[in-house]
Amino acid sequence: MKIYVTLIISAIINLSQAQNANSYFEKIRDNEAELTAFFSQMPKGGDLHHHFSGSIYAEPMLEDAITDDFYLNTSTMEVLKEKPETGNWERFSTLSKKGELYTYKQKIMEKWSAKDYNGVSYPSDKLFFESFQKFSPAIPGHFGEGLIELKNRAISENLSYIETQLSTIPADISTKDLATFNAQLRAAANNKDEKAVKKLLESLYKTFQKRDAKKYAQDFNINFVAKMHNDLKIDDDKFTMRYQNFVLRFMEPVDLFKNLVVAFISADSSDLMAGVNIVSPEDGDNSMNDYWLHMVMFNYCHSIFPDVKYTLHAGELTLGLVQPEDLTWHINDAIYVAGANRIGHGVDMAYEKNAYSLLQYMAKQQIPIEINLVSNEFILRVKENRHPISLYRDFNVPIVISTDDAGILRTNMTEQYVLLAKRYKEVSYSEIKQYVYNSINFSFIKNKKVKKELVQDLDRRFEKFEANFPLK
Repeated sequence: MKIYVTLIISAIINLSQAQNANSYFEKIRDNEAELTAFFSQMPKGGDLHHHFSGSIYAEPMLEDAITDDFYLNTSTMEVLKEKPETGNWERFSTLSKKGELYTYKQKIMEKWSAKDYNGVSYPSDKLFFESFQKFSPAIPGHFGEGLIELKNRAISENLSYIETQLSTIPADISTKDLATFNAQLRAAANNKDEKAVKKLLESLYKTFQKRDAKKYAQDFNINFVAKMHNDLKIDDDKFTMRYQNFVLRFMEPVDLFKNLVVAFISADSSDLMAGVNIVSPEDGDNSMNDYWLHMVMFNYCHSIFPDVKYTLHAGELTLGLVQPEDLTWHINDAIYVAGANRIGHGVDMAYEKNAYSLLQYMAKQQIPIEINLVSNEFILRVKENRHPISLYRDFNVPIVISTDDAGILRTNMTEQYVLLAKRYKEVSYSEIKQYVYNSINFSFIKNKKVKKELVQDLDRRFEKFEANFPLK
């Protein structure tokens, strides 16, 4: 009886504290500084739409390249370990001796991230996607440093989980003799002949099995991810991290499918590998022309590996970026053809064919949308009431708030919630709190015990956070 009474009293106290937090939140929601302080201290659960390379800030990557004395292309701000035969390349040590290093560091930062971007001089989407190729050579050999940076920053802003898109999996499987499959797959896809596409994929899958696809997945899981994760003690009582594999949209179909097979094998055989994704600009030539084919590939792989979860970048498009008719089907296909477990971005939802029934289906099937406010504003110029977050909310689609590429965009998780509170006044504190819990409940963490502990940790964190606000 005493225990029962104690639980009731505790529940009443917690409810009162939550109401006090809500009252304070409503009082400050037009003040950006006060919102920043509020959300900096609020528990934020997980970041589910997160690219490893794009989330590292430019400063440490640049310092690594300088320390390793890479070559810098003084025209494009790309870095390379070895000097190419053509181009304006100088070693960082040479630039330092000339007294030019500081000047170039500023130029590099502006090409590797959104730092000091004026919104006029260069297309924002091009700057964003081109930045990856400029700094990516500086990443190998420094993955561990990057993971520690991400972990420490997450802990400092009360984030307890990250599900990061870590890397493509190196798979030296020759596909030269399979090149004819590219035309065959595209011909079948042009006719929307799913049966023919899957028959071709089955043949390719058997070939990749014979060519040791499993070996590459196991090597990546054990000798790269697990070793690094365990050696660095990434998981502890304050923080947890899991990893997604991904494939690149711009590749030819056979090579993309090869990588997808290895990615699914990897995700199927390791608790650390949470799932699979597909990346690269969605408006690229291969991205657009092969989009339906890619979705069928995911569906096929799911039939072989039914336990593997996958979230898909879909609808990261807006009017003007592509033809209007191309805004009508990407989210549809990601859900109905590929069978995605979550959708990343989903910005073109308002243009999608039968958008209302699609939203109702997402709500019924509990397919969350990963909302990336800063990213959508910078890359697509979509913000405020042009952003479809209110559509998702109105139809009760589960929402999670994410950063996407915090390093390139010079942002963090706190800023996402500040923008959410300022721009969408209809979103209450209790809803925001639900979004935080969604980020754990809809994560791809396989171990039920780990997920349960993260939810319980959120309970404790919110109880402590909400106790800060006095009775009004």
